This record gives sequence, C-alpha cells and structure tokens, in this order.
Amino acid sequence: MQEQINDFYDVLQLLKKYGFIVYFKDNNDTLEMIEQEINSLYHYNLLSKHNYLKCKMIISQRRE
Repeated sequence: MQEQINDFYDVLQLLKKYGFIVYFKDNNDTLEMIEQEINSLYHYNLLSKHNYLKCKMIISQRRE
C-alpha cells in the first residue's frame, strides 16, 4: 500500500516513520538535510519512485 504524500507535513511524517527527525535553526539547512534523507530512502528502495518525486517536488516548493 502506497502512502499518500500531499504536503510538507506528510514528508516529515514519512521521515519520522524511519526514525529521522530533522531540525536546524536555518530553514535552508533543514530542507537540505530532509532532501538528503529522502534521497537515501529512495536509494535503499524504501520509497517508491512516485513518492520520491512527490517529496522532491514538495521540498522544492517549500524552498521558494
């Protein structure tokens, strides 16, 4: 069953499910680390391509 990822909160909950809680004082650093963790999950096949791309899109929108 594929998880629904619709917003930034869902991305954070996905990371939390795998034990990642990311917070830095600088928002750009936080987003960079979240993106790295999402890349790692995808690299190890823990994340579907659809969810990976959705997460990347949400992070990119958050940066703007």
